Amino acid sequence: MKKTLVSALTTALVVGAASTTFAAANPFSDVPADHWAYDAVAQLAADGVIEGYGDTTFRGNQSITRYEMAQMVAKAMAKTDVSAADKALIDKLAAEFSDELNNLGVRVSNLERNADMVKWNGQARYTYRSLRTEQENGSKDRDNSDKLLLRLEPSAEVNDHWHVNARLDATTEMSDDKGDGDNHDEDKITLKRVYAQGNYKNFQTQLGKFGLYTPEQGLVFDSDNSMSGANVTFGNALKATIYAGRIDVSDQEKGYHLSNRDFDDTANMQGITLQYATPASKWSGGAAYYHLNTNDFIGLTDGLNNGEGYTNGKNDEDNANIWSANVGYNFDNTSRLFAAYANNTSADNLDKSWQAIYSYKGAQPENKNTWGAYAAYRYLGTYTSIFGTEDAQVVGAKGWEIGANYTPFHNVLATAKYFNGKGIDSDRDVDTLWGRIQFFF
Repeated sequence: MKKTLVSALTTALVVGAASTTFAAANPFSDVPADHWAYDAVAQLAADGVIEGYGDTTFRGNQSITRYEMAQMVAKAMAKTDVSAADKALIDKLAAEFSDELNNLGVRVSNLERNADMVKWNGQARYTYRSLRTEQENGSKDRDNSDKLLLRLEPSAEVNDHWHVNARLDATTEMSDDKGDGDNHDEDKITLKRVYAQGNYKNFQTQLGKFGLYTPEQGLVFDSDNSMSGANVTFGNALKATIYAGRIDVSDQEKGYHLSNRDFDDTANMQGITLQYATPASKWSGGAAYYHLNTNDFIGLTDGLNNGEGYTNGKNDEDNANIWSANVGYNFDNTSRLFAAYANNTSADNLDKSWQAIYSYKGAQPENKNTWGAYAAYRYLGTYTSIFGTEDAQVVGAKGWEIGANYTPFHNVLATAKYFNGKGIDSDRDVDTLWGRIQFFF
């Protein structure tokens, strides 16, 4: 069945063109305004039924194939606002081109639709860290690292409420380029996260392996943590989030805990957070509770603080029960004060953590020449901040941290941080110089 594109304009009936007053602009250079098909061509182009040839031409006198006609029919079939008469015409056209629609037309259309619904984001980054700690004999031990990371983060739309998200990280330690030295385990590709997320009015849920960054801003769980299980969040100004699942602490690419811990197991975890915040209020705040269980807590010791063990009257405690509270105040659109406190009631020592942070502005990767700075004091008890820390801060230490970030170019972010403090119990010096450059795409 051969026909020209002009005669194929009878499909205008399918999209309601026969009863529509056309106001769409004609995108094709070879269809003059006085052509009998001008209005139909313009409207069909506006409706996405026809696309032309990419060089602003329509080529209306050119013969089309059954495949091309089937594509137009498939797009017409996707329309929902059609009359009963037009629906009958759609059904006749679908019957005529059933083979092409099944094998080519509808399949291609669906693939194009699904491709538009998959978004890719990512970043390439370089991180430098120099950690210096005072030993018992007064000497300083220095640990430097240079790490490269490539991160890909696809997100696929399932429907109006559900998305599937993932994070794939490829890391390498630059100090071990051959991959056969002490740091060869750092060279790896890891599927860090994969989860389905449902978004509804005043309700959200995540199912799978997702990020775990709780409202204490890195005091208990920080942005590198991933949890396998589920969470549900509900509420508006006051939001409650319930967590249940497992957290793998053997794969935290951090190295900022000065302890003799060696986690091989995963921890069972249940938790709940309550957080209040509104755009109109300068105040925000909340509270949380987390219960964790793993055999790795048994015999856990802290190397920075004279080998203090994880105890609760005995050295075989395998639970952690952590309570936390936080409060924040926005002075204006540029500065903010935040504080948080946490306590592990299952531990008798190194069982408390707290922090106070003042931040000013903040660099935005999408906006060139934006910048920000902050100053913080942190006290991170080893057995409360087991799963948390900020980048320069060291778990098991207390002290001051300052930092700044800047966007020199669009989607390029530079960050520098410095921490200076002491071991909580040992009173030995520890300081960290930390820097990162990120390229977002």
